Amino acid sequence: MPDAPAEVRPEARAPEQLQESGAQASARADLTRIRAEEAELIFTRFSRDDAWRLGSRMREAAAARSLPVVIGIVVGQQRVFHAALDGAVPDNDAWLERKTRAVLHFEQSSLGVGALFRSLGRVYEQEARLDPTEVAANGGVFPVRIEGVGVVGAVGVSGLPQVEDHAFVVEQLREFLAEA
Repeated sequence: MPDAPAEVRPEARAPEQLQESGAQASARADLTRIRAEEAELIFTRFSRDDAWRLGSRMREAAAARSLPVVIGIVVGQQRVFHAALDGAVPDNDAWLERKTRAVLHFEQSSLGVGALFRSLGRVYEQEARLDPTEVAANGGVFPVRIEGVGVVGAVGVSGLPQVEDHAFVVEQLREFLAEA
C-alpha cells in the first residue's frame, strides 16, 4: 500500500497544524458537554413571570458572590429582564447583546457556537457570515427552549471570562428548573 500523501501524515504536518488538531479535539469535547447541557436544560413553559423569577434569582446569586456582571433575559426580541451589578461596565451590556444575537440566530448557546466553529477548525469571526461587531460567539448566553416548541428567547450574563459566564448561567438554569 502506498504511503499517505505528506499533507495528511501527522509527522509531515507543521507544529501549528498539530496544535490546531489538539484545539479541535478539545473544542469537540467542549461541544459534546455543551450539547448535553442544552438537551438537559429545557423548559415546559416560560412566561414573563418566569423570566422575572429566574432573573431575580440570578441577580441574588451574582450579588452574593460579588460578581461584576450584567444579566439579561429576552423573549423573542423583547428584553424582559435586565440587571447590572456593581463592577459591571457598559461594555458588558454590549457583549451581552452580541452574545444574545448569536443564541437567537443559531438557536444554541453562545459558547456552543464558538465551540462548533473551533471543532471544525474554523474561525467564527472570519467564517460565520455575520458581523462580529454585532453577533459574538463567546460564552455566557443560553437559549430558552420550550419542550415541543423550540427556542423562544435567551438568558445570559456578561462580565466574567466566557467559560465562567456560561457556567454561571448553566448552574442557575439547573437550580431554577429543579425547583419548578
